[in-house]
Amino acid sequence: MMEEEEFELAEDLEAILHLTPEVQLAIEQVFPSQDPLDRADFNAVEYINTLFPTEQSLANIDDVVNKIRLKIRRLDDNIRTVVRGQTNVGQDGRQALEEAQIAIQQLFGKIKDIKDKAEKSEQMVKEITRDIKQLDHAKRHLTTSITTLNHLHMLAGGVDSLEAMTRKRQYGEVANLLQGVVNVLEHFHKYMGIPQIRQLSERVKAAQSELGTQILADFEESFPSQGSKRQGGPSNVLRDACLVANVLDPRIKQEIIKKFIRQHLSEYLVLFQENQDVAWLDKIDRRYAWIKRQLVDYEEKYGRMFPEEWSMTERIAVEFCHITRVELAKVMRTRAKEIEVKLLLFAIQRTTNFEGLLAKRFTGCTLTDIPGKKRPESPLESTNPFLDDDAGEDVGADKDEDLAKPRKPKAPDNPFHGIVSKCFEPHLYVYIESQDKNLGELIDRFVADFRAQGPPKAGTEEGGAVLPSCADLFVYYKKCMVQCSQLSTGEPMIALTTIFQKFLREYAWKILSGNLPKSSSNSGGLTISNLLKEKDGAEAAKFTMDELCLICSILSTAEYCLATTQQLEEKLKEKVDKVLVERINLTGEMDTFSTVISNSIQLIVQDIDAACDPALTAMSKMPWQSVEHVGDQSPYVTSIIMHIKQNVPIIRENLASTRKYFTQFCIKFTNSFIPKFINHLFRCKPISMVGAEQLLLDTHSLKTVLLDLPSIGSQVLRKAPASYTKIVVKGMTRAEMILKVVMAPHEPPVVFVDNYIKLLADGNPETFQKILDMKGLKRSEQSSMLELFRQRLPTPPSGADSGPSLFSAPTPEQESSRIRKLEKLIKKRL
Repeated sequence: MMEEEEFELAEDLEAILHLTPEVQLAIEQVFPSQDPLDRADFNAVEYINTLFPTEQSLANIDDVVNKIRLKIRRLDDNIRTVVRGQTNVGQDGRQALEEAQIAIQQLFGKIKDIKDKAEKSEQMVKEITRDIKQLDHAKRHLTTSITTLNHLHMLAGGVDSLEAMTRKRQYGEVANLLQGVVNVLEHFHKYMGIPQIRQLSERVKAAQSELGTQILADFEESFPSQGSKRQGGPSNVLRDACLVANVLDPRIKQEIIKKFIRQHLSEYLVLFQENQDVAWLDKIDRRYAWIKRQLVDYEEKYGRMFPEEWSMTERIAVEFCHITRVELAKVMRTRAKEIEVKLLLFAIQRTTNFEGLLAKRFTGCTLTDIPGKKRPESPLESTNPFLDDDAGEDVGADKDEDLAKPRKPKAPDNPFHGIVSKCFEPHLYVYIESQDKNLGELIDRFVADFRAQGPPKAGTEEGGAVLPSCADLFVYYKKCMVQCSQLSTGEPMIALTTIFQKFLREYAWKILSGNLPKSSSNSGGLTISNLLKEKDGAEAAKFTMDELCLICSILSTAEYCLATTQQLEEKLKEKVDKVLVERINLTGEMDTFSTVISNSIQLIVQDIDAACDPALTAMSKMPWQSVEHVGDQSPYVTSIIMHIKQNVPIIRENLASTRKYFTQFCIKFTNSFIPKFINHLFRCKPISMVGAEQLLLDTHSLKTVLLDLPSIGSQVLRKAPASYTKIVVKGMTRAEMILKVVMAPHEPPVVFVDNYIKLLADGNPETFQKILDMKGLKRSEQSSMLELFRQRLPTPPSGADSGPSLFSAPTPEQESSRIRKLEKLIKKRL
């Protein structure tokens, strides 16, 4: 029965102590244990089997039972201790809570007492500070009252003293006293409603008005308008009066300055009246000499009379400039017909020199009535070869050397620039017309000198060099530009730019294009138009060495003019007013020089290319069908190579300063020669297998020479430009492919046609027809071949043009046609 009861108790405990997995996991984390009895999935059978794995182990069962009972007993003791320990916990907690509540009540009581005491203290402090504030306000008002009374006493006494000193003309004391009275009166602006204060203010104003009138009268008495200056120099009274005028209304000061300057310059108006001989431009130096003497005389006699900040010396000079500008304008309007260029330039030169002298002596602060104004510093001038100050510099020198020169600082801006010289601007048309005439004569002299001296000779230093006249032209341009910019930066600069444009075009056409050779000197009057036509069998005319040097020299000159014209445009834009910058545009003139360069290159190309025509004609007339063996290169190839080796080094030497244009010549010559060579290649018919091999050898020889063309005959080997090499390889490879197709057997036809399409990639039936003619096939065979060719052509993609060509590259015939059109265009322009 006891065992059954224990079993039921165990089941009840197991049901009661069944814990959720989360709780069990938390217990394991808080109380980690390796004892199997503490595991949630404890199995008694397994545990017993673990303790007694064999029958022999049952011998120590009593010991195991004793250990387990001991462990149970210890657990019971621990549980009992814990349970007893929790018996009084609730009672102790309630007691602690009651004690905390009592303490809180006591704390609230103490806080309330403190708050009541603080309110009483605050009330007491307010009562104390109320009395202190009243005392502070009383003290402040008392201080203000005492200060105001002192100021009032000072103002009343100062006004009385001011009136007394004014009557006695004691300006030295008045100057200091008046400033103090004015400063004190500023404190009473808010009291102007008080009659006594308003009365004192009116007395001060009356004293100031009386002082102004009195000082003006004293100056009028000392410097009467109708008479000369009072002898004996300025008095101390007037010097002190100027100090008083500094404190008075600014109009008094301006009136004193105006009257004094007008009286000081009255003699000038008489001496240099419009009807006097000294008033004309040829004696303009006397005007400036007179003012210099007057300024020295002023410094000696009156320099200490006026305060330094009045800048009286500068004001006299500025007023003199205004009067002079007006008077000169009147004289020049009256005698406009008598103005000559030299006289005008002389007057402008003397005037600008005088303005520069004023800039060195004065700051220009009176021009804007801002004393002590500093002149702005201008930035450094740009390093442009065209902009060097030395007008006599050789502008034909290398521009890279010019760029390496140190920067030259630009002179500071002159605040007096144009203060007098502005009057000359309406008459600058005389100067512009003169420059138009001078430049016309200069161009005519260049033409005459060129005809007299003749073109540059081959083998001399002049050969291929820039023409000296080009340097002279731009030196003169620079001189005119600098001179005109000193006279005016407005419309006259635009007019001068128009003149520059006119004669740049004339130089391009009269000196450069006009002197390009149009015929060979020893060819029976053959013109350039003959060079543009292919000659069959006849000896082609070619330029002499001197003529080639002349073309190269003109090309170099045009290239220099192109670069220098661009620099000229930039400098003109720097010199002219900002609002007029957009009106300066020399693009048309630069295009003109570009045209001269293009024409020069084309002439050289035509000459070298035309000289190859007899050799190519000889090639097309050779009996290639009867060639029995392949030997060295053919005579026509030797002739072409010799011609190239004789002329190209001369051209390269003469174009050494313009390397890029020599490269252009090589490219244009190759683009002209290769299509012509292929065209003559098609005329070689019929061709045998051996003949085709000989032609292939000749083509390879020409390809090698063309690849070496930029450095042929030169001791310094340079790699040809990639763009040039690509053109040569593409063109000559096509010629080689044509010959390889000719060499291929035409049987079977399908293989021959496929081989042609693969090698040449040309879908034009005309080209295929020419290949068949070169092979010497009969018409019947050609018809079947052409039909097969059309069938074997790949189908063009949808949307593409149904043209005969497989690729967009033009055929030699198309290239030749384009070249002829270009030659016709050049003929018209020449």
